[in-house]
Amino acid sequence: MNPGVEAHQLISELIDHVETVVVGKRKVVKLITVALLAGGHVLIEDIPGVGKTVLVRAIAKSIGADFKRIQFTPDLLPSDITGLSIYNQKDACFEFRPGPLMGNIILADEINRTSPKTQSALLEGMAEGHVTVDGVTRALPDLFFVMATQNPVEYEGTYALPEAQLDRFLLKLSIGYPDRRDELSLLNRVPDRNPLNELEPILSLADIMYLRHQVASVYVSDSMKNYLMDLVEATRTHPMITLGVSPRGTIALLRAVQAYAFIEQRDYAIPDDVKAVAPFVLGHRLILKQEAAYDDVDPLTLIQEMINTIKVPVLKKEMVK
Repeated sequence: MNPGVEAHQLISELIDHVETVVVGKRKVVKLITVALLAGGHVLIEDIPGVGKTVLVRAIAKSIGADFKRIQFTPDLLPSDITGLSIYNQKDACFEFRPGPLMGNIILADEINRTSPKTQSALLEGMAEGHVTVDGVTRALPDLFFVMATQNPVEYEGTYALPEAQLDRFLLKLSIGYPDRRDELSLLNRVPDRNPLNELEPILSLADIMYLRHQVASVYVSDSMKNYLMDLVEATRTHPMITLGVSPRGTIALLRAVQAYAFIEQRDYAIPDDVKAVAPFVLGHRLILKQEAAYDDVDPLTLIQEMINTIKVPVLKKEMVK
């Protein structure tokens, strides 16, 4: 693969390719691609049946990745996802049998339905790039991407993710219902075929790793970095917020901004990139005060208010390199 325009074009083709299956959700597909290119993970909070599984499978098939789906339940054990060592009587030794976490793209379905111990096994892999089984540390694949889901309307028998674990996700998204035209399109093609079965890879895992390297080199000027810091510091001083964004969140925002700029076919970041990703990068990292709930205020609303009030830098020609 050659750098430059060709690399940007491949990302656009990937998004178009996934959209042939997931109709009318280009913004969501683009944001998930941001996480994939930034080396982060995604938490989707949405009701069943809006296409979460189809979306992540479409991405996996489009890049020729090894896809694993884990249905989280209260009785799921850490070894059920990481793997375990089994004694081989013939060879008189223990053999490691890898679990579904040893894949490239993982759908962690209803992550809040399993115990904190099992959640921690998944989150160790997300944060560290490896898992520990029987005291042995085992590396996960270089391309390891988790899309976890949770249902926002059924909380009975669930284990909410602590804030420290939510912080491991680069983005938190909601897919939402399709509009009427797109849903009619789904109805019209249901009797004929499942487009997911016909989806062919258009990129390889090596291509994605190369594109991640390109994303990391997207230029972010000092003026833009100060703009990021203005937004982050606003979350730490806002009267409605108990706990603002941590330095890990600041770094996550920078990585997401670089990836979004790259998808927009630029090798430098601009304020619009921050505005596009900030609500989804920062929203789940905030803890609001009790009075915010009384006033029916949510994190996304607060972040949008900050974006609207913080002074936007004017980039000079030399700032965009």
